[in-house]
Amino acid sequence: MLRRLLLLLAPLALLSCNAPQPAQDADPALWVIRDHDTTIYLFGSVHALKPGTGWFDDEVKTAFDRSGELTLELVLPPEAEIAAMLEELGMLAPGDTLARHVPPELYAQVRAALVRAGQKPDMLDGYEPWLAAIQLAVLPTRSQGYDSEDGVEAVLTKAAKASGKPVTGLETAREQFGMFDRLSPAAQQLLLSQAVDGSNEMGFTVARIVAAWSKGDTDTLAKLMNDELTQSPELARTLLTARNQRWAALIAARMDRPGVVFVAVGAGHLAGPQGLQIELARHGFRVMRVNY
Repeated sequence: MLRRLLLLLAPLALLSCNAPQPAQDADPALWVIRDHDTTIYLFGSVHALKPGTGWFDDEVKTAFDRSGELTLELVLPPEAEIAAMLEELGMLAPGDTLARHVPPELYAQVRAALVRAGQKPDMLDGYEPWLAAIQLAVLPTRSQGYDSEDGVEAVLTKAAKASGKPVTGLETAREQFGMFDRLSPAAQQLLLSQAVDGSNEMGFTVARIVAAWSKGDTDTLAKLMNDELTQSPELARTLLTARNQRWAALIAARMDRPGVVFVAVGAGHLAGPQGLQIELARHGFRVMRVNY
């Protein structure tokens, strides 16, 4: 599950690596739906990539250039606004501590994982379990070279602004953070437990996700990013299926107006039997994969 969260909320990690990287060609999957006057491209994004990953070319670049607008999973507000929201939604009240919200064994495992990552063992004591889980999950990737500035959203947003394309989001940052904040205590504990379990191998797992994404291997992406959702119906509903249903309704409504739109959402939402394509098919649209 946290494998998916890492790529879902990578902007929270403030990942940065300025070391030069060799160019790596990538051909991620791209889909399209059309009617007589509307075309919408669907692209699965990875929010943090290594510099030099060459994905913004070929059919992806052609589709983007043909589009008159860009729609992302969300448009991140200014950093100060994000910090204020996280303070409100993800931080415990003064005097409260993470140890009061999770079992003692899990709290001890969190402290041990932080020490392994070279952090202070009490670094996450003021965090609610869901935000502690995300922060713990991203720690091992800081040394792996992944940078949000080279992620899909950052590159697309820069290109859209340069060409004057409007940029909109399917949901807001407050909606996304609130989604986690409203999870039950049990679901939040499960997120944190999974973050602890994956803390030693997260960098390797992310590398596998990026490799599958680069090859357009959506079957492997579904296994790596969504399989663990089956451990919790609440997590599966909140983080995947309900969102895909809402987004499909928004995209279906956009098909009523003419134009060409490039839509980029997290790659896990376009992989597996509960993907956004399936929800769009229920609205009567034929979703076709674009061949390179």
